[in-house]
Amino acid sequence: MVFPRRSAVYMLLVGALVLFLGPFAWLLDTALKDPSELRALPIHWWPHHPGLGNFREALTQIDYLGYARNSLMIATIYAVLVTLASAWAGYGFARLQAPGKRLIFSVLLSTMMLPQVLTLIPTYLLFAKIHLTNTYVPWVLWGLCGAPYLIFLFRQFFSNMPKELEEAAIVDGCGQIRIFWRIFLPQSWPVIATSLILSFSWTWGDYIAPALLLDDAHTTLAVKLAYGYVNEHGSPLQNLVAAGAVMYVVPVLALFLIVQRGFVTGSATSGLK
Repeated sequence: MVFPRRSAVYMLLVGALVLFLGPFAWLLDTALKDPSELRALPIHWWPHHPGLGNFREALTQIDYLGYARNSLMIATIYAVLVTLASAWAGYGFARLQAPGKRLIFSVLLSTMMLPQVLTLIPTYLLFAKIHLTNTYVPWVLWGLCGAPYLIFLFRQFFSNMPKELEEAAIVDGCGQIRIFWRIFLPQSWPVIATSLILSFSWTWGDYIAPALLLDDAHTTLAVKLAYGYVNEHGSPLQNLVAAGAVMYVVPVLALFLIVQRGFVTGSATSGLK
């Protein structure tokens, strides 16, 4: 009975793997084809002459590395700032006592239900009014404000830490700031890894905010991939779009592979298991 049950589980996992990897495999297959194969009927399921020419052309037709640098700068700045700000806010909600703390935390969590489209116009008008469009300052401000979901993760993690650590630090003369920086933050590496992965991928893959706030010179790779690869008639070059998209996912995959253990542990120890 154990063997058939285990085989069924493995078959289910393989099916899920195929389901999730299928779109990426098709994207890679398209990136290796030339334009004539994309237009061919019947459909060419496999490239007849696969090569890296599309990838080289995707790098040169637009300033790929320049736009990637913009995306990397924005994503890194936001990920670092929002992680620190969310950790500090989560520590306050978990360990400090103040009137109305539960109410404020409930209001904070309720903002997660607001759809992003609801704040698009007010966001643009606000930053345009104070002349912060075509700059990266909005991402700095968003990072300094923290993120509700990440604050929740840190709050759950810090709530489970022994109170004896905090009491021993207070006896030794530490204030709340030193307790946070010297004791709680170094112990929260799993949640830090989770926060860095999530916030980096949010910003790296964001299309709406850069398209709304940045001009062509300052925009990100996500925006440029959407309209940068066109022929002389304005039609999209699907093979170049696919090649650019394949290279586009590499930084997020690399970040995940580097800190994947902390990501899994952080999700399990922050009340999400």
